[in-house]
Amino acid sequence: MKHHLEAWSLKGLLWFAGKVPAALSSQLGGGIARHIGLFLPSSHIADLNLQRAFPTLEKQSRKKIIQGCWENIGSTLAELPHLPTLPSDSERGPGWRVLNDHLLHQVRQSGRPVIFFSGHLGNWELMPLIVARYGMGFSPFYRAPNNPLVDQLLCQLRRRIAGVPVSFFPKGKQGAREAVYHLAKGGYLGVLGDQKMNDGIEVSFFGHPTMTAPAAAALALRFNALIVTGYVWREGPARLVLEVTSSLDPQTLIKPSLSRHEMIQHLTQRLNDELEQWITKRPENWLWLHRRWAKSYYQNKEK
Repeated sequence: MKHHLEAWSLKGLLWFAGKVPAALSSQLGGGIARHIGLFLPSSHIADLNLQRAFPTLEKQSRKKIIQGCWENIGSTLAELPHLPTLPSDSERGPGWRVLNDHLLHQVRQSGRPVIFFSGHLGNWELMPLIVARYGMGFSPFYRAPNNPLVDQLLCQLRRRIAGVPVSFFPKGKQGAREAVYHLAKGGYLGVLGDQKMNDGIEVSFFGHPTMTAPAAAALALRFNALIVTGYVWREGPARLVLEVTSSLDPQTLIKPSLSRHEMIQHLTQRLNDELEQWITKRPENWLWLHRRWAKSYYQNKEK
């Protein structure tokens, strides 16, 4: 019963958001989340994360970023029903545009496998739609919700947003096997690599070691794939920008003398460094609410 109630509640929220004009829906969702979010326990985790990432940042500045984080989450949810119909390159109002799209054309023409790497910034759900418009609809790794009905609802919505047939690979061994098969067939893959993975590898993030998923690096090396990095940021209500930041060829970045493990670690660190740059540039656009570093950090701060 709980699963059904959660699924119907989400469905009702998305239905209502879809009936409101895109800009207004974005503003309503963002405004509600901004005012409620500060009272939720995860805001405390966000504050601890900000203290670690930006140790000189004052309390009021951290609070402002956390409010912006919640506003972004609310806007992202409220925009979901509108994403398939948002116009591209509109001069004003709701819509999206792409910076450095010549990189997308280049990788499409290369004929090589491609892995798209990003993080939970801006409205990250928009990236599959945009990339599909460039002829490279990708299937992503994702963390499946605990509620299978919510999972089904979100996957259906994401397929509608992408506008092309895509698969979803849940994190874990089964999802990894499916992703390998997908790349081997010439498919495109998407990775949001900014969350902690306990059985990942240790690299640095904002100057502190953290366990990180190595999938993007490992698969790129295995399949000689290009890695396209980029993130979505906001410039207004339901007005979004995909900034493509680099096209990485692992074969040109790795020294032949390195072991495979060292190659994966080197490339994963390079991707983490890009994430750090994006977050530093627009901290309010990132999802600060999860425990990104070791459990001991949060336990020590909460004593």
